[in-house]
This record gives sequence, structure tokens and C-alpha cells, in this order.
Amino acid sequence: MVNPLTPEVLADPVTLTRALVDIESVSRNERHIADCVEQVLVGVPWLSTERFGNTVMARTTLGRSQRVVLAGHLDTVPLADNFPSRVVGDLIYGCGTSDMKSGVAHALHLAVSVDAPRYDVTYLFYEAEEIDSRFNGLRLVAQAHPRWLAADFALLLEPTYGVVEAGCQGTLRAVVTSTGRRAHSARSWHGSNAIHAAGEVLRRLGDYRAREVTLDGCTYREGLNAVRIGGGIAGNVIPDRCDVEVNYRFAPDRDERQAQAHVREVFAGFDVEIADCAGGALPGLESAPAQEFLATIGEPPVAKLGWTDVARFAALGIPALNFGPGDPNLAHARDEHVEIGKIRDGAETLRRWLGKA
Repeated sequence: MVNPLTPEVLADPVTLTRALVDIESVSRNERHIADCVEQVLVGVPWLSTERFGNTVMARTTLGRSQRVVLAGHLDTVPLADNFPSRVVGDLIYGCGTSDMKSGVAHALHLAVSVDAPRYDVTYLFYEAEEIDSRFNGLRLVAQAHPRWLAADFALLLEPTYGVVEAGCQGTLRAVVTSTGRRAHSARSWHGSNAIHAAGEVLRRLGDYRAREVTLDGCTYREGLNAVRIGGGIAGNVIPDRCDVEVNYRFAPDRDERQAQAHVREVFAGFDVEIADCAGGALPGLESAPAQEFLATIGEPPVAKLGWTDVARFAALGIPALNFGPGDPNLAHARDEHVEIGKIRDGAETLRRWLGKA
């Protein structure tokens, strides 16, 4: 199959964004796009390229004193009548335009065009970010090839609408269970209704006041919300169990253990089962490359309200930031799109930051 990522396409991050969007790569179907990216990178003389599954890594080895990572995921959420791409005025529409093939286009464009950056650079194009964490390409690489992630600073090209978003929130899901006693609904006084008892869970959620935490000038707002509820046995049975699934988004000054303890405290007296939990990442502003990147941007960072793979780098002790041209509010939307001007501005910013040695 002919690779659509030709030299002419690679030379322009806008054209490259469209070409990447037009390679369908819904999660677990990234082989073709990874093949195309790998084929491009193995031909670049200043890069050494390796592949693991559908994750492609390319790196310079120029003897610089510091190494930075530019990383972006190749997969998208399922298509929603938004494939292939189309251009309307200054907007490119299509699945993955915002999240995050415009960011991937930045990294790929720079990888093939910046031959002597001021840092050594590792470019990571990874699989399966949009689905269950066990498939995540960065997670798998951390286990199999940890040296690929070694760096002084990492930049995740997630959609931020061209501003720097620092760190990220942690996220926790838990199931809070109310219990009762079954009975025939015609003789309900013989039972105890677990769904009614769940009203106390909902009351506590309604009364909950989320923290706002400011770290390095970045304000993280927490949230604790019900996201699913289930209970009931039959139309004539008083139920003896009701489950309320809650999602807690917590500031990165709390670790996973503290987040779990907080949720259990809020729902004291109920059974609480932690379904999953992922820690956040502190702002990550301390490294020299991060400071130089912020100086290039010329604007202060803001908090990342959400979880991203910066947390994986933070867990390894590597400061990391989020920066990309897409609008995060459009991620996964049927009308997902990206502004052409944001693509061009972001590419120029990254080029000025990487610069020349």
C-alpha cells in the first residue's frame, strides 16, 4: 500500500494533519498508521527508530546535555460519521483532528525537519490511549523498554488549544453500595428498600463541596460525582442492594492512597469498592527545558483538568506538560475539528523551542 505521508505532506503540518486523520486508527486498529509513521522515520538519517507493537519510537543521539520527549497517541475513539477529513474555511473536521492527530502531526513534522535540535529528542507515537489502560502503549513501553522514556522533560501533545496545561488531575472510580432486605412489594414493611437508602449517598454528593488547590500558580478544581446508578430485582420485589458509581477527580497534591481514603470518609457507613484509580501529576515546571518552553510560549500555564499520560512520566520522576493545537472541549465530538491557524502557530512555537544547537 502506498504511504500517504509523502515528503511534500510531511513538510506542512496542516496537510500532514489531514493525511493522518484520513488513516483510520480507532483504538486497537493502529497497525496501518504505525506502519506509515515507522516507514517515514526509518528513512531519517539523524534518527534511530524502534517499534514495539503499534508504538513507534525515534530518537536523536547528538550528545546533548538534556533529553526531551515529544509524545502523542495514534489512536482515536470510534468514528461518528466524521471520516474522512474535510476543510471548511479555517477548520479541519474529522475524527481525531483535535484529539490528537494535529498534535501527532507536530511531532512527526519536527522529527523529519529538525536535524540538530538544542536537546536530544525522543519522539513517541503510541497506541491505545483512548481505551482501557492495560492496552496503553506508554504503559507497555514502560514495562518492556523503559529506556525509551528516559528524559529530563516530556511534552504530551494533547489538545490544549495552544496553551500550556500543567500536570493533571488524578481520577478514581468507586462503587458505593447501599443494602436492605428483600420483601414482596405488597408487604413492603417486611423489607428495607436499598434504593431508598441510596438517597443518603446522593444527598452527600449533593452537599459535597469540591476543593480548589493552587500549585505553582495552577488551580486544580476537584469533583466528586455520581456517574451511574443501578438497583432493583423485579417489579414486585423490594430491592436489597443499590450501587452508585462515583467518579472522583482529585488534585495532584493527593496521591492514590489519600484519594481512596477521602472517598471512603465521604461515604462512611456504606460499602465502598474502589474500581480503579490513577494518580495525577504535579505541574512539572522545574526542569530547564520546561522553563525554556514556557519562555517560548510567553504565557503562564494553567492546570490540566483531566487525566493524561503526563502522569506516567511524573511517576518516573520526569517533569511533563501538555501542549497541543486542538480544543479539548471538541475531543470525541461528532463535529470534532481543529483550527488551521492553531496548527501553524503550534508548529512554529515548537520549532522555536527546539531551535538549533
